Amino acid sequence: MRINVLRKLFIAIVVLAPLFSYIGCKKQAKCGCDGDVLYTLKGSQAYVYFTDNGSSIYFTLTVDPYSQYNFCNPAEMFPKLANYSNGDILQVYGDVFWDCNYVMQASSSAYGSYYKIYQVMGTDISINPYGK
Repeated sequence: MRINVLRKLFIAIVVLAPLFSYIGCKKQAKCGCDGDVLYTLKGSQAYVYFTDNGSSIYFTLTVDPYSQYNFCNPAEMFPKLANYSNGDILQVYGDVFWDCNYVMQASSSAYGSYYKIYQVMGTDISINPYGK
């Protein structure tokens, strides 16, 4: 009698265990400058590149040259670059988001990419205290 009860209990556990172990789908971070913040740059050293009129400003981190970071607010950041040249190592501050175009292309590709593209809502750009 006891074996039948244990057998029924074991069968019930096997049947019900998947119901309680399901943790749901992982939410993907919302992309774009109004999306979910991935992380915050706090004085990260970066090679900064910009157009002469400031319409486009992007950078690559010195520790991750394979990823590109585009500013969401280049018009606000451009005046801070007046005394610098393209390719100077500067310290960058701001919140980082996924770039929506990158997310769309990466999700439709069967191959992973080391080259990632992010967007940054910049708060400050300053000189690297260690020089160029």
